[in-house]
Amino acid sequence: MESDLKRSSRLLNLLRTTLGTLLALIVVITFFTIADNLQSGGGRFATVKNAQNIIVQSATVGVAALGMTIIVVSGGIDLSAGTGMALCAVILAWCLKADYAPGLAITAGILAGGLIGAVNGLLISILRVVPFIVTLGTMTIFLGLSKVIAENRTIRPAPEQVPEWIPQLLNPRIDTPWMLFPAGVWFLIALSIVVAMLLKFTVLGRHITSMGANQRAAWLCGINLFRTRMIVYTLGGLTVGIAGLFQFARLTSANPTSGTGKELLIIASVIIGGGSLNGGRGSILGTLAGALLMQVISSGCTALKLPNPIQEIIIGTIIVAAVTLDQWRQGRVFARYAKK
Repeated sequence: MESDLKRSSRLLNLLRTTLGTLLALIVVITFFTIADNLQSGGGRFATVKNAQNIIVQSATVGVAALGMTIIVVSGGIDLSAGTGMALCAVILAWCLKADYAPGLAITAGILAGGLIGAVNGLLISILRVVPFIVTLGTMTIFLGLSKVIAENRTIRPAPEQVPEWIPQLLNPRIDTPWMLFPAGVWFLIALSIVVAMLLKFTVLGRHITSMGANQRAAWLCGINLFRTRMIVYTLGGLTVGIAGLFQFARLTSANPTSGTGKELLIIASVIIGGGSLNGGRGSILGTLAGALLMQVISSGCTALKLPNPIQEIIIGTIIVAAVTLDQWRQGRVFARYAKK
């Protein structure tokens, strides 16, 4: 009975946070719409075309954030997601430039992401070092590997070496208007549903949540922490590999340094969307809303002709506020149970 009450309380808190993120998204969109209409030559922010661009531009971070949500729910973190994404894109571009079959090149890029995640999970388990430190190290390792493979240059396969459908994955100029969004966005939506069902309705999902909420209690209950952690980080790595494909699709080239700093946007999407750095809580819908929120801010600042540093200040402030709110909420929960 008490366990059910705790579970219901966590679900209610998560629902409140997710709704809060969606509400914040609506408020930010409204603010930039009004501000854009008030300036001379405005009215370009709140358009269908701009909305499509925002969604397409947030898809790369969004797909990697799905895997990061699983990792955060399990009580972990992955600082190597950004450079790992660039490494996967570099491997994909290198394979295409070397005239490997497109299917093989794409498979190599995505599986490289899975291998990256598996390495992170293995190091965390064997070395028994906190994920923050391990992935901080592998972040630099993956950056170095990208530079070695690319010879510290941008890899640009010839147009005939890139299948026509790859650039169309995230091309906002779609040929069939009824689709509304390119195929990559619909793939992101489908993958989001799969990940949400995994966390909510499967035994693995319950193990992941339990491990994040209380690792020792999960171990005492018989959950194989090593196996669960390996699965978690491998799944997270596979989404990083898909994000690498998305990144390549937008530019049809791969730069080894293009992922630097992207890990902050990926993690921020999860935290802004209601994920807890303490583990045990996360929302797929909230994560997608968080990724959209940051891209809306970027697009809105561009529409208002605000300099890039202003965008960074706003996003940084939102991240600090989200983490502070999470810590405050955790403090209230602990205080409530202490009284009981």
